[in-house]
Amino acid sequence: MPLDAHALLTARAAQLNADLDGASAERILDTALRDARLGEVAMVSSFGADSVVLLHLLAQIDPTRPVLFLETGMLFAETLAYQREVAGSLGLTDIRVIRPDAADLFLHDADGVLHQTDQDACCAIRKVKPLELALQDFDTWITGRKRIHGGARAEMPLFEADGSHIKINPLAAWTGADLAAYMEAHDLPRHPLVAKGFTSIGCAPCTTSTLPGEDPRAGRWRASDKAECGIHFDGARIWPATRS
Repeated sequence: MPLDAHALLTARAAQLNADLDGASAERILDTALRDARLGEVAMVSSFGADSVVLLHLLAQIDPTRPVLFLETGMLFAETLAYQREVAGSLGLTDIRVIRPDAADLFLHDADGVLHQTDQDACCAIRKVKPLELALQDFDTWITGRKRIHGGARAEMPLFEADGSHIKINPLAAWTGADLAAYMEAHDLPRHPLVAKGFTSIGCAPCTTSTLPGEDPRAGRWRASDKAECGIHFDGARIWPATRS
């Protein structure tokens, strides 16, 4: 991306952060969907542990807005069922199920065990590359990330330049209590794995439940140094090395 284009996106994100400092999630999301400066906008959702909050907010403003759902081929059966339940109950009409390229899977993970030897490469072909391709049709994307997740997310802004896109995090400042109160107030369906101790839900082979007091994302890639799948960072490895 040309330096001047990236500088323009960075400046635009900074101005939006200044304009909406302290604003409610509803106002941030409404701005995201109506501000011409943000171009074509999609939401990206994992339909995970607390995804229903942001999806409900979207449904109140524009249920026809595209929602990109990464179906990696390794999600829990409960997540797939929950995705259909939530989309139907909220009246979301443009769920786009994004899948990995069949050729990539054949070349790099034909046996479905790549996650056992190279988690980064597995995420790259099952999540990072498919999302990157899907986002080519959009200028801006909305995420459900929150600062309470810790790590690199602890200081994230509401709006940020991300490669050739602007990324928006309307729930950045929300706490666990905020999320629980919202779900209770609106009687929203909970992901069935939450009752089994899962506080952050990704692919089945790389996700475990968490213990009381653990970081909400402690069950993701447990017993490894990995903390992110790669879709939220520039420079993530998108093309895994071809096996000899």
